[in-house]
Amino acid sequence: MLSRRRFLAGIGASVLVPVSLSVRANDKTEQPGKEILGRWDLVVKSSNGENPSWLEVRRSGYSTLVGSFVGRFGSARPIAKIDCAEGRLHFAIPPQWEGKSDLVLDGKIAGDELKGELTDEKGQRLTWTGRRAPALKRAHPPKWDKPIELFNGKDLTGWKTQFADMKNGWIVKDGLLVNATPGNNLLTEATFDDFQLHAEFRYPKGSNSGIHLRGRYEVQIEDDYGLEPDSHYIGGVYGFLTPSINAAKKAGEWQTFDITLVGRVVTILLNGERLIDHQTIPGITGGALDSREELPGPIMLQGDHGPIDFRKVTITPGR
Repeated sequence: MLSRRRFLAGIGASVLVPVSLSVRANDKTEQPGKEILGRWDLVVKSSNGENPSWLEVRRSGYSTLVGSFVGRFGSARPIAKIDCAEGRLHFAIPPQWEGKSDLVLDGKIAGDELKGELTDEKGQRLTWTGRRAPALKRAHPPKWDKPIELFNGKDLTGWKTQFADMKNGWIVKDGLLVNATPGNNLLTEATFDDFQLHAEFRYPKGSNSGIHLRGRYEVQIEDDYGLEPDSHYIGGVYGFLTPSINAAKKAGEWQTFDITLVGRVVTILLNGERLIDHQTIPGITGGALDSREELPGPIMLQGDHGPIDFRKVTITPGR
């Protein structure tokens, strides 16, 4: 019997290649869902007001659509398949932290917008709208202004809590900014676009916190000493970007972040070690203040999980 290798060798490559390319070209012209490919900033409306969310639609092969979704909380979760026909889309994903029911999203494209309904973990049908996420590309590198001390070591001047109806557990004690009673997030009254951020912090064993850049992109803080790097562990952009190494110190020790954010491009150093180098943040993370990525935003310190102390928070704005 003629071997497969000898058979293929007897067929000229000049015949096979053009046929293969021709088929692929035809497939591309017939691919469904071209109009919804890309990243979308969503706003989900519920009885509690508006909640930010995010969606990315991309191809797997030539006809299957897959993607990622960020809800009101938690991290980016994969979408195994997105059904799309005539400008309409549908997908279901299993719960992450919500409960036991799948999250189901239905929508359609309307001009430059998406809109539709979302069935949440309680079976409620919520409406949502979406706009294409901005690229946030910069025409030139920023010039840096003078550093600004966001924490003065004396009081909470320049800061406010996220939830007005929730007790503020943040206090100033012995010159430190302390999350004494976890429950409320703390954010700057000022907003920022591009910046360099320096933070010095410590946490007790097992604690969990984070710094939200522009109030939208969480850089994780957690007691993960000695663990393999993960996008959900210290130094990661939560659920999106994984540190190259784990440079965390043990709980109870002072640690430092040096973070540069220009547009979507972020560089993160933990304790002097470069973990993430000029990587693009795809979209908002869970717990974001809003999905208006084109706007400046505050620095937000996560306070609803565990205790943490800050002794220095310095920002150098770009212009």
